[in-house]
Amino acid sequence: MTQWFNVGKIINTHGIRGEVKVISMTDFKEERYQPGNSLYLFLPGENEPLKVRIKSYRSHKQFDLLSFEGFDSIEAVEPWKEGILKISEAQLSRLGENEYYFHEIIGCTVFTADGGKIGTVTEILTPGANDVWVVRTDDRKEYLIPYIGEIVKDIDVSGKRIVIEPMEGLLS
Repeated sequence: MTQWFNVGKIINTHGIRGEVKVISMTDFKEERYQPGNSLYLFLPGENEPLKVRIKSYRSHKQFDLLSFEGFDSIEAVEPWKEGILKISEAQLSRLGENEYYFHEIIGCTVFTADGGKIGTVTEILTPGANDVWVVRTDDRKEYLIPYIGEIVKDIDVSGKRIVIEPMEGLLS
């Protein structure tokens, strides 16, 4: 069975020539959105994904704008709102040392260096210079943990365990 990984969510159309506005869920936009690459569009209520080939990609404000081969009008892409763009496991690239895919980090349990459990990574935000992990405690409190070397000390994706050294005020 194919495993799928989110790349972006279509939130609206843009213009009349078939461009869509996407909120990206990938650190590899330039690679994923290369013209000629294929993505799989999962639409609400549909059982099978639609394979689409990228015609163009550009950034616009805080969004990414994509168009697809064979879909050249607003009418063709209007039904795609709320659709999720994904890649298959076979399309994943090998990462360098100390690089991780979001799906490898989300679900990991976070501990302090002295062994205290903080919670589980539920989401990854990409606001700028570094990623920020949303860590939810057992009592539903959330902490924002920046993915920087001064804080994140060890990541064991196979064991789903992360150790951090929180700076003062991070967990309060």
